[in-house]
Parts: sequence; C-alpha cells; structure tokens
Amino acid sequence: MNVYLGVPRGFCAGVVRAIDIVELALKKYGSPVYVKHQIVHNPHVVNDLESKGAITVENVEEIPRGSRVVFSAHGSAPDDFVKAKERGLDVLDATCPLVIRVHNEAKKYDREGRKIILVGHKGHQEVKGTTGQTDMEIVDDREPYNAPKWDESTPVAVLTQTTLSVDDTEKSIQNIQNSFGDVLVRNDLCYATTNRQIAVKEISGHVEVFLVVGAQNSSNCNRLKDVAEANGLPAFLINSVEELDMSWLEGVSNVGITSGASTPDSLVKEIIDFIKPDKVIEMGGEEENITFNLPMELREQED
Repeated sequence: MNVYLGVPRGFCAGVVRAIDIVELALKKYGSPVYVKHQIVHNPHVVNDLESKGAITVENVEEIPRGSRVVFSAHGSAPDDFVKAKERGLDVLDATCPLVIRVHNEAKKYDREGRKIILVGHKGHQEVKGTTGQTDMEIVDDREPYNAPKWDESTPVAVLTQTTLSVDDTEKSIQNIQNSFGDVLVRNDLCYATTNRQIAVKEISGHVEVFLVVGAQNSSNCNRLKDVAEANGLPAFLINSVEELDMSWLEGVSNVGITSGASTPDSLVKEIIDFIKPDKVIEMGGEEENITFNLPMELREQED
C-alpha cells in the first residue's frame, strides 16, 4: 500500500502563534493561565496545555477576578473584552491575525455604510467573534440560500469565515452577487485552508480512500473531508490511530492522508507508522513558511 501525503498539512501560523502564547504565558507567569474556549480545535493540543497548567473555560464569567486569560485563536466578540476588563483580567489575545483582519473589515465597511453579509457556519466560534463586531447577516452554505430582505440596490460587503470550503464559498458568493447589484467581495479564506484543500484535490486522483487527521469540531478538518468526498472518495475524519478502522483500507492500494491546521503532525506520523505503507509520496504544494508576531509582552520569553 502507498500513502499519498498532503503538503502542506498540520499546524498553520495562527495555530502555532496561539499555542506559543499559552506556553510562553505559563513560562512567564506560572499556572494557572485561563484559556477562553479551546485555544485551537484539537483535544490533544488542549490536553497537553492543560497538563502544563492551562485551564480551559467557555465563558469569561467563569474566570476568577484578577486572573490572566488567553482568548482563543478563533477570535472573540468585543463584549468578551468588556467583561474581562470589568473582572480585572489580564488578557492575552491569541486571535489569528487573519481573523482580526476580518473583524477590521467588518467595522470598516459598516462605517462606509455597506450592509455586511458573512459567509460562515452558524455557531462556530470564529463566526461568533466576527458577528459580534457589528451588525451583519449570515449566509451558511449548509442551508438553502435565502438573500437578506434588502433592496437590490443596497451596497453590500461580503466577508467569509476563514476555514470554509473554497468551492462552497464561491457558490455562496455567486448567490449573493446575483441578489444585489453593488457587492464588494472580500474572500477571507486563509492561505492554510486553501492550500490544504488544493492538496486534497490533487491527491484525490491518485487514491481510493482518504484519511483526514483532526478533531470532529475542527471546521477546516471537516472541509478537507468534504473536499475528498466531493471528488468521489470515501473519506474519514479521525483524530488518532485508535480511531482508525483498518476495514476502510481493505483492498486499497493507495490511501490519501492529510491533516487540518490545528492537528499536531505527530498524530499523522503515528497513523502512517501503524499502516506501514510501502511508500509515502508527498503531494500538493510547497511547505508554508509564514509566521506571525507574538504579543510584545511575551517576545522576551522566546528561546
């Protein structure tokens, strides 16, 4: 059996930055450091940080007054920052800079008088943070399209969640453009989302089944599974070798493997080691070399 391994895969720059912020905060300030929402959507990452002294909570109100908190990579609504200030919390913001860009776009286009549509998945943490920035409507590609009840001449700005399907997002944008005459589109899908989906598409023509390594609550991991299925393959989202069902690979000569932007590469290695393929063929694009700056107060802690 051959493994076709996606390039790039695994941690993106925003995830690396978020994990580093928690680890460096623990190093500088000691335990506990609270984390509002899972720092990234992977339980292995969360459990590792909690073993070092991080405490994950879902709401600012759960954090003891005067404590230190890291806001997760997915972004937070302004209300969370207000609540944190009221509780005297020291906030380290681990929001991905590409998500912050979406927040800034939302406020900019609102000031310019445009109605805002966010293409995103309702209930996802990133969408909660973005919709908290200003008034906007959500178009969810998992639901039948319904245009907001605005006049066709209404000036509209379209923003997107960063971790969606490239193809599904394009369909949603086309629907919106067909509904309104003045549509400004800022397709905010991040480089990591796009690059990993391109690799899956390329590999799909060479394999009979696809394994995506990542957590069930990870949007970008689920989209990788969707892309493989859209290319006619059975695809399975697993977060560890323990979740691998070898019956999926019976009679299979070539299997595709990739991982989402919040998945440690060690999990991929464990699965490949367990399968013991004859060959591992890397396919896709080039490795990413993007980095994001840490908050100023933590830069001195870097090795």
